[in-house]
Formats: sequence, C-alpha cells, structure tokens
Amino acid sequence: MVTPSAGQSGADARDYLAEERTFLAWIRTGFASMGFGFVVARFGFYLAEIHGVPATSDRSSLWSGTAFIAVGVAVNLLSTWRHLRVVEELNRGQLADLRRPSRNAVVLALFLALVGVVMALYLALA
Repeated sequence: MVTPSAGQSGADARDYLAEERTFLAWIRTGFASMGFGFVVARFGFYLAEIHGVPATSDRSSLWSGTAFIAVGVAVNLLSTWRHLRVVEELNRGQLADLRRPSRNAVVLALFLALVGVVMALYLALA
C-alpha cells in the first residue's frame, strides 16, 4: 500500500470514500424528505375518505407536503453540487472549507426546527 510522505498532503482512498458516504447520506435525507412530503400532501385526502372531512376546505396538508418535497429536491441538488466541489478539491489537494460547519446541514436543521415549532403550535391550538 502506498502512503503519502510527510510533506505530501494528497487525498487517499479513505477521503474519497468518506465523501461518498456523506454524499449518499445527503441523498437519503433528501429522498426521505420527499417521501414524507408525499405522505403529508396525501393526508388531507385520507381525512376526507376516512373521517368525512372535506378535502377542499383545508389545503394546508397539500402545501406542507409540497414544501417538504421541494426541500428534498433542494437538498439533493445542493448535496450534488457540494460533492462535486469536494471531490474536485480532493483531487487538487486543497480542502479549505472543511473546517467550517456544513451550510446544508445547518439550513436543513433550522428548517426542520421551524417545522417542528409550527406543528407543535398547530397541535396546541387545535
């Protein structure tokens, strides 16, 4: 096995595989968000069929589900862009931005926290 010398700062296979695992985790996150969005969007139809609630009276489940699907698509697009950029930096041997927190993770966490607060308020006030 070839190991880089002490003065060389090139990436090895572990770096590429770690980035691949990170990328796949982001894809799973985006896909899960889209799946959850589909379930939320169809929840209004479920209420209409099972409980007799008019489906056209409350469109919030459709809009909420669509928002989750849009976030899932955005997560997948942003993670693809990030993956390509990090692999390019690995190829050049320069990883300047890995010392900062991931913007994708922070934005997604803040969005999910906001959704949690809105859902808690909805349940408390309903």
